[in-house]
Amino acid sequence: MTQLDQFLMRAEHLLSRLETMLPAVSPAPDWRMGSAFRWRKRGGQGFLQVVKHVSVIGLDDLHNIAIQKAQIEQNTRQFVHGKPANNVLLTGARGTGKSSLIKACLNQFADQGLRLIEVDKADMVDLPDIVDLVAERPERFILFCDDLSFEEGEAGYKALKVALDGSISAQSDNVLIYATSNRRHLLPEKMSDNAGYHLSDDGDLHPGETVEEKISLSERFGLWVSFYPFKQDDYLDIVAHWLASMGCDAGQIEAARADALRWALQRGSRSGRVAWQFARDTAGRLAETSS
Repeated sequence: MTQLDQFLMRAEHLLSRLETMLPAVSPAPDWRMGSAFRWRKRGGQGFLQVVKHVSVIGLDDLHNIAIQKAQIEQNTRQFVHGKPANNVLLTGARGTGKSSLIKACLNQFADQGLRLIEVDKADMVDLPDIVDLVAERPERFILFCDDLSFEEGEAGYKALKVALDGSISAQSDNVLIYATSNRRHLLPEKMSDNAGYHLSDDGDLHPGETVEEKISLSERFGLWVSFYPFKQDDYLDIVAHWLASMGCDAGQIEAARADALRWALQRGSRSGRVAWQFARDTAGRLAETSS
């Protein structure tokens, strides 16, 4: 055996050992299995996992956000029909229907080819890989980032900026990014950020670079949709809707109004989420006592 043969044998042995250490290549998802997917990591390898039990909430279930619902539904319809549409940032009060509205849009347009991919904040750095994975597909994909906010210096912040419109490559026309957040600019804002503001002699205001950097991410979303806390009557209307959907009659719904207000007071919020939680508790107790 020549010296070259010995070297090749050793190299082949080394490569076979390295192959066992590398993560297995994840299979391509079966796109026929569902309309919603999650981006997951295993052994450092990213892959799309089918969501087997998708939320069944519909647009008609969402009350007292008519303006926001019309904006999101119209933008999504344009996107599904192959027309120009914007990336969307939904911000505002917690529990007012931001995430539910996106899920409802999926249910509204899934039969027209809309698909949803949920991406955790920790996986924002993988956005280019996800876009490449779906770029040649005939479906229309919304990358859904729920409850999004960043601390300064996080890698996902820069990746999201690039994915929105900062890359040298054109954004794929079958992908949009929908994100929800309680922060309008997705980053914490501090009093010290204003230290860079000053007035010049002629009265011009010069913003500090820190503030400009924080605003630059949210500005990359073409559509901003804001959500606000519900008034008492709005909250009770949502309670009534959910109680009716869970089988309660008009008398039971009327009798539950005072308890619903006390429930909201204890929780410190009159949100749609609190209304839904109250309805589940009340409908469950009524069903238990009647059985």
